[in-house]
Amino acid sequence: MAYAELLMYVAPPRVCEASEAWLQRTLALLGARRDDAGHLDLPALWLSPDLLFTQTCGYPLMTLLRDKVKVIGRPVYELPHASAGNHHSLLLARADDPRSALEDFFGSRGLVNSADSNSGMNLLRHRLAPLQRNGRFFSSIRYTGGHRDSLRALREGRGDLAAIDSVTHGYLARDHSEEVAGLKLVALSAPSPSLPFIGPAHLDDAAVQRIREALNQTLPEFAETLAIREILPASAADYQILLDYRDTAARQGLPELIP
Repeated sequence: MAYAELLMYVAPPRVCEASEAWLQRTLALLGARRDDAGHLDLPALWLSPDLLFTQTCGYPLMTLLRDKVKVIGRPVYELPHASAGNHHSLLLARADDPRSALEDFFGSRGLVNSADSNSGMNLLRHRLAPLQRNGRFFSSIRYTGGHRDSLRALREGRGDLAAIDSVTHGYLARDHSEEVAGLKLVALSAPSPSLPFIGPAHLDDAAVQRIREALNQTLPEFAETLAIREILPASAADYQILLDYRDTAARQGLPELIP
């Protein structure tokens, strides 16, 4: 019995359903039995010694989870602004906002999904750092709890600028365009390795390879819905660039996103 969950992209519904079916097929191929992880929050799942595999965010991988998990691979998405094992954040505003350049949004109201998010916080901080003044860019920040919540808050005028993961945006633009309607792209973040699949730190290289091969072997039936071409080999070293972005922002005067 082991924990195995794919929880980072849960919308649209057909993506969630395809992810669950892909997971079940992979577990069957591995001969693994799945334990119920419903009582665990994400950090507890990621750090559980009973984990088989799951997906996490790149920034927690290099902070909270550093040296505590094993990277299994990273997906190659085939969506706008997500390809070749990388993704971006889209810095969005309402289409009717008269401001067009990123620097015009100095002193605006920021929307951030969570304080430890790579796409919603770290890549945004890196992009805003050259434009900060006295360690600030936004006049206020609202933490929304998720990218879809940030999109909703942006549409409803409860904030002015949000950084949205390009995979989330691509899925919603494809299946639920009303959630991204009325918004415009102000700027694109630097590239980031796509969200990694991880397992417990005690996995050896052979086990890592078996899980990655099983994910790839069972993927074709779900590849179109998930917009994933393959799972590439990966390591924590691939994600060092996210800490480089953090450190660059700090050197440029924006160590934290604060109002």
